[in-house]
Amino acid sequence: MLIKSRFMIGSAVAVLALSACTKSADKPAEGAASVIAATVNGKPISTKQVDMIMKQQAAQGMPDNPEMRKMIIDNLAMASLVAQEATKKGLDKSGEIAEQLEMMKTNVLAQGFVDDYMKNTPVTDADYKAEYEKIKAATTGNEFSARHILVEKEDEAKAIIAKLKKDVKVFAALAKAQSKDPGSKDKGGELGWFDPRGMVPEFGNAVAKLEKGKFTEEPVKSQYGYHVIILDDSRAKEAPSLDQVKPRLTQQIQQQNLKKFLDGLKEKAKIEIVGEKAASASASAMAVAPASAPAAAAPAASK
Repeated sequence: MLIKSRFMIGSAVAVLALSACTKSADKPAEGAASVIAATVNGKPISTKQVDMIMKQQAAQGMPDNPEMRKMIIDNLAMASLVAQEATKKGLDKSGEIAEQLEMMKTNVLAQGFVDDYMKNTPVTDADYKAEYEKIKAATTGNEFSARHILVEKEDEAKAIIAKLKKDVKVFAALAKAQSKDPGSKDKGGELGWFDPRGMVPEFGNAVAKLEKGKFTEEPVKSQYGYHVIILDDSRAKEAPSLDQVKPRLTQQIQQQNLKKFLDGLKEKAKIEIVGEKAASASASAMAVAPASAPAAAAPAASK
C-alpha cells in the first residue's frame, strides 16, 4: 500500500503541476472539471483531476470506491499545499523547475493533439482496401494439418515407425502412450493447422515433403528430440477476412496517417538547432583564422 500511495502522490503532483502550467488552477474549466471535489486555501481540486488519477489506479487493479477517492483527494490536497508553498517561494519561476513545468505542458498538449487526431481522423474505405490488398498479396504458400509423436531416442522413433507400417491406425494410441510433447499427446499427437515456416526447420521441411495420409519413414531429428510425423491434410493459405484484421488495420493506418501529417508539419516548420549552428560557425571562423592568430587556434586552423 505504501508503494501505491507514493504513486498516487506522484500522480497528484503531476496533475497539479499541469494545472500550474496551464494557469487553470485558479478557475475551474467547463464541464466535468468545473465540479469541485475540494478546495485548499481557496484553490479548487476538481472531480476531473480525481477521475484522472482514479483511472490510473484502476489500471493498476485498485478498486474505485469512496475510500479510494477520499485517499486520492487527501493526496491531492497535500500536493496542493506543497505546491502553494513552492509558488510563494517563486520556485515555479526558477530555472530548472520552470523548464520542467514547460516540458510537461508541451508533452501533455502534444499527446492531447495525437489523441484528438486519432479520434477525429476517420479511416476511409480506400485506406482499408489498400492495406488489405497488401495482406492478401503477402499470404502465400500452404498450411498443413498433421500429427506427431515426439520421443527422446532415435531407436524409440524407429520402433514406432515399424508399428505404423503394420497398422497406421495405431498412431493416436502411440502418441498418447509415448509422446513427450505435452501440448499434443493427449490429442493423439494432433497439431491442428499450421504454417510449416512457424515450426523448427527440420520439422517444417519434413511436413512439406509428405503426401496426404503418409508418415515419415525415418525419424526427424530436431532440438526437441526425434519426431514421427503423419500428414492429415494440406491446403492453400487463405488471407484472414477484412473483419478479422480491421481493428489492427485501423490502428496501423491511423499511425501511418499521423506520421505523414507530422512529417508535413516538420517540413513546413523552421527548426534551427542553435548549438550545432554555433559550433559550425565557430569551426568556420577558426578555419579562416589569419596566420597571426594565437597559437591556441593553430591546431584547429591546420585541420
